[in-house]
Amino acid sequence: MTTPIETDIAIIGAGPVGLFTVFEAGMLGLRCVVVDALDALGGQCIALYPEKPIYDIPGHPRIEAQDLIARLTEQAAPFAPHYLLDQQVVALSGDVADGFRLVTSKAVTIAARAVVIAAGCGAFGPNRPPLDGIEDYEGRSVFYLVKRREDFRDRQVVIAGGGDSAVDWAISLSEVAAKVSLVHRRPKFRAAPDSVAKLDRLAADGTVDLVVPYQLAGLEGAAGVLGGVVVATLDGTARTIPADVLLPFYGLAMTLGPIADWGLALDHNHIEGQADGRTSVPGIFAVGDILSYPGKLKLILTGFSEAAMAVHAIHPIVFPDKALHFEHSTSRGVPGPGT
Repeated sequence: MTTPIETDIAIIGAGPVGLFTVFEAGMLGLRCVVVDALDALGGQCIALYPEKPIYDIPGHPRIEAQDLIARLTEQAAPFAPHYLLDQQVVALSGDVADGFRLVTSKAVTIAARAVVIAAGCGAFGPNRPPLDGIEDYEGRSVFYLVKRREDFRDRQVVIAGGGDSAVDWAISLSEVAAKVSLVHRRPKFRAAPDSVAKLDRLAADGTVDLVVPYQLAGLEGAAGVLGGVVVATLDGTARTIPADVLLPFYGLAMTLGPIADWGLALDHNHIEGQADGRTSVPGIFAVGDILSYPGKLKLILTGFSEAAMAVHAIHPIVFPDKALHFEHSTSRGVPGPGT
C-alpha cells in the first residue's frame, strides 16, 4: 500500500468547475488534489469541443473552450494543486468526522477531509452507430468528436445526426472541408433555430449537402481508410457518399460509474443536493452539471457559484477552530498555497 496523498479537498473532475473549485479553495487556504479519468485538464470542454466558442462566460463575449480551460488552469496554478490524470476514483470510504480515503484506478490513495464531485455528467462515451466493422475505422476515418478543425481541411466529411453537434459542426467544417454531407433520418433538425436557419442557407447554395431522409447503412474502404459511406432510406433505397471521414454525432452515453455506489441520494444520473453543493452524505459535496436541485440551471457560471459556496461550507470542516472572515479578492489578492 502506497503512502496516501494528504490533502484538504479531493476534487473529482478537472473540467471548468473542478478547476475553479481549486481557485476558490486556495483563496481560503485549502489544499486540493484533483482526479480525472481523462489524460488532460478540461473535461468535456477539451474532450468534445475545444475549438467551440462559449458566449455566456461573464467578461468574455466569446471564448473558445480550450482558452477557457487555459485561463482557469492559470488561475488555479498559484495554489499548486496536485493533478492525478488518466485515472478514476474507484473506491471511497470514511466519513466527515475521521476524513475520507479515496483509491484511484492506478492504486493511488488520497486522504482528504472533504470530497467535491465535479464530474460533469459523469463518465461518458459516444453512442456508436451499429455498422459492421466500424471499429476498424475508429481513430483513423471515424471520429466521435472534433478536436481541431484543421484536421479536416480539404477532406470529404460525412456527418450523421440531427442535433446541435451535427448541425454546428456541419456549419463549421463547411469552411475548411472539401465537401460536407449531413445525413439525418428526417428533414427536421433538433438544433438551435438560428443554427438550422444557417444550415438551410448553406444547403441552398450548395455548400452543405443535406442527405435526408437517410440513415447510415454501411462503410466502404479497407485497412481503416474510408472510401465511402452507404446510406439508405427506410424503404431500403441505398446510395454511397464518397467520404474520407465519418463523424457520427448520436449523443453520449452517460453513467455515474463508481459514484453510484457511494451511498449518495441520486436523481437518475445526477446527485441530489443543495445550491451550496451539500449532498446527502456530510463532507461530500457536488458542483456543476452533476448536481441536481430545484431550479438548477445547467450553466458553467452556475457551477462556478456552487464551487464558491461549497468551499466556504468545507472551511469549518477543515478548520473547525478557525473563524472564516469573508474578504473580496480585490482586498486580499491571491495568497500562496497553504496560507
